[in-house]
Amino acid sequence: MSAKVCFTREITPEAVVRLYRALGIELPGRVAVKVHSGEKGNQNFLRPEFWKPMVDAVHGTIVECNTAYGDAAGGVRDHTEAHRRLLEEHGWTKYFDVDLMDAEGPDVIWPIPGGKILKENHLGRHIENYDSMLVLAHFKGHPMGGYGGALKQLAIGCASRAGKALIHSAGKTEDRYETWKQHADSTAFPEAMADAASSVAEHFKGRIAYINVMKNLSVDCDCCAVAEDPCMEDIGILASLDPVAIDQACMDLVVNADDPGREHFMERVNSRNGIHTIEAAAELGFGTREYELIEL
Repeated sequence: MSAKVCFTREITPEAVVRLYRALGIELPGRVAVKVHSGEKGNQNFLRPEFWKPMVDAVHGTIVECNTAYGDAAGGVRDHTEAHRRLLEEHGWTKYFDVDLMDAEGPDVIWPIPGGKILKENHLGRHIENYDSMLVLAHFKGHPMGGYGGALKQLAIGCASRAGKALIHSAGKTEDRYETWKQHADSTAFPEAMADAASSVAEHFKGRIAYINVMKNLSVDCDCCAVAEDPCMEDIGILASLDPVAIDQACMDLVVNADDPGREHFMERVNSRNGIHTIEAAAELGFGTREYELIEL
């Protein structure tokens, strides 16, 4: 059975809200709004002003987690104090309540019964304070995963520092200093990503929605302090209740684009086996690669 994916070429804050409304869901209770808040120095991340009407519409709380990398990679979001300062510098705290979900331990550990690589996921403990989740993803490339979209937000995005280390090392270590020595290969890493994503999708099943914005299409992620400038023209906004379908639809829009930057973007995706994250997620059964694209 195919999933519904709504699409518009208009990239405005108002269009984000319109696509969300087209999904026909009302997220209940306390809503966690997962965003990528942008690494210090990154020029491509989507600013809080862009997301404000959507976050306001669901009365949501912005949620983030600390990273597993630190100064060696040019980042400052691996420690709570520095991360909170950056959230303020980037304007998130000006507009929203912001919850750094792993600011205090211990982590929560969710089982992944059918995981291909991981049997458990380690997450910021505050995730259990929320009744529903809205995943706001900036679709773009990624230095390690090939691309970043809804599935990455569920997986790496919601994982604590230890959880991120487990995903990157395919379950070998929770130590963020050791994980880069034991980084998983291009099959195990996408599968570990899919495993972790499945636990979050299942936890919020029926109470979660996804929006991907295809803007500032760089081959690099918003986690890069020095990111490559966008290589493609902006494409649009997509919304769905299915994280696999929305990422697949984004990928198809890139592949089918008449854009001279397409080959460069897809070289990044393919060289990291990025599509295997989508394949593995579909095999786990929490989404489908079959979809109906409904242009609004």
